[in-house]
Amino acid sequence: MTEDWQNGGFGLYVHWPFCEAKCPYCDFNSHVVAQVDQTRWAEALAREIRLQGEKTEGRALSSIFFGGGTPSLMLPETVETVLRASRDHWAWANDIEITMEANPRSVEAARFEGYARAGVNRVSMGIQALNDPDLRRLGRLHSAAEAQAAFQIARQTFGRVSFDLIYARQNQSLDDWRAELSTALDMAADHLSLYQLTIEEGTAFWDRARAGGLRGLPDDDLAADMYEVTQKLCTVAGMPAYEVSNHAKPGAESRHNLIYWRNGDWAAVGPGAHGRLTINGQRHAFDALKMPKAWLDAAEGGATTSTWGPLSLQDHVGEAIMMGLRVREGIDVDRVRRLSDHALPQDAVQDLVQLGMLWSKEGRVGATLRGRMVLNSVIERLLPD
Repeated sequence: MTEDWQNGGFGLYVHWPFCEAKCPYCDFNSHVVAQVDQTRWAEALAREIRLQGEKTEGRALSSIFFGGGTPSLMLPETVETVLRASRDHWAWANDIEITMEANPRSVEAARFEGYARAGVNRVSMGIQALNDPDLRRLGRLHSAAEAQAAFQIARQTFGRVSFDLIYARQNQSLDDWRAELSTALDMAADHLSLYQLTIEEGTAFWDRARAGGLRGLPDDDLAADMYEVTQKLCTVAGMPAYEVSNHAKPGAESRHNLIYWRNGDWAAVGPGAHGRLTINGQRHAFDALKMPKAWLDAAEGGATTSTWGPLSLQDHVGEAIMMGLRVREGIDVDRVRRLSDHALPQDAVQDLVQLGMLWSKEGRVGATLRGRMVLNSVIERLLPD
């Protein structure tokens, strides 16, 4: 019998927790250290892959994603060790997507050929802004010129290349963003990730904002206008949004991220990594130890690096709805209702369609542009009690 995760696919996430510097807006599990023993880390990551491979024997792996932190600080040999371990324990799909997040620093761009030889075939580059003053405000170590040069090297090295930008930055006008996005679309290959700046608790920006030192952020109306301009320009350029913040030419979508949004299964290794695995018909959630030293000591000592637990049906359904509404293709209604008869209540769906927040067509429901702008409220209406 087909288990639900098979409708979404199976991938592997690898978390590299180290960075050269901590960006003031970043709330990811990233740490700045003077030195990293990459041989130890490669072997520990490979061990964790083996352990999760034993729980999921016989599966075909359709994607691998190196995230962080800054995974482009990994040596190519480290990447090769991790990929070899994954291939030892899972069959690779013929068209497997292997993505690495990278910063556009010259020291990292110099490693691109080595990553490609190891098997990486897609790079997602964190450019974030296309002018030097805003890059400095964002705490980035690269210049705009360095970013463009590194992006060109990536395009020459890998078959698929994406990059990220952050908008709704300090003192950024609508015309500023329109011009910058137009430049980005001229640069882009086939994929762009465009994120609105959010001030997350626990970040330097959060502390600065509470102290009154983060001035010039756009109000809600301007931020909404920037989002709408983003949708229009990207659609005209042939790269419409296939997810709230991600844009691609048809066929160039991130296959790994689609596993998340389609409620598939993924193994996950590295400090702070979290995954979802269906074992003997029960979907499990797990979270790894966050601190790098604690994680490494546990991995090398044969101890568990993650807390595991069965995911409740309510949480499983909630995740399916929350993630499915982020993507343009929407949710397969029958699939979700096979998990719970109470999910996606018909009266709530009809009300949201009439309000212009949802569309409904051929057994699927999805968020409209208007609905995506208030997505949390839409999701709350559709969750089972």
